[in-house]
Amino acid sequence: MSTDDSPSGVGPEGAELASEATADATDSADADDLTPDYDSDACAYTDYERGEAPAEYPKDGSGATGVDADVWAALREVEDPEMPVSVVDLGLIYDVAVEDGHALVEMTLTYSGCPARDMLMNDVRCAAMTAPGVENAEVQLRYSPTWCVDMVTPEGREALREFGLSV
Repeated sequence: MSTDDSPSGVGPEGAELASEATADATDSADADDLTPDYDSDACAYTDYERGEAPAEYPKDGSGATGVDADVWAALREVEDPEMPVSVVDLGLIYDVAVEDGHALVEMTLTYSGCPARDMLMNDVRCAAMTAPGVENAEVQLRYSPTWCVDMVTPEGREALREFGLSV
């Protein structure tokens, strides 16, 4: 057992060995070998997936009636936490169905590893429950079809442009 108090539990000898190995690896590499093999100028906010959205997307609830329409209206109030655009206008809501007071919202994310996933899903669930006639709500994530910028509504595109993004 190590007597080292470092959080990693690696004693000073281990740290020395790790730094020597790193130094050896980088000292012997050519400068070209150190260039990242990804686009270092890429930005999650401006380099959206491009693609052709399926014909039925974006969905905005415009054909919904009754309680379904009320849920869509409530979801329009939920904004993405990183930009002032509703989840509906971003094209994140794939479907809404209400039956016997239970709302089921199918949604996606702009990025499968979205750090705001849990917060967005909770916000969507809570918003759906504010609609008259909804007693409980469930949110299901779908990754098919894959979200792309073409799923953003015209209103969402305008809001993104006003926010300073090129879409």
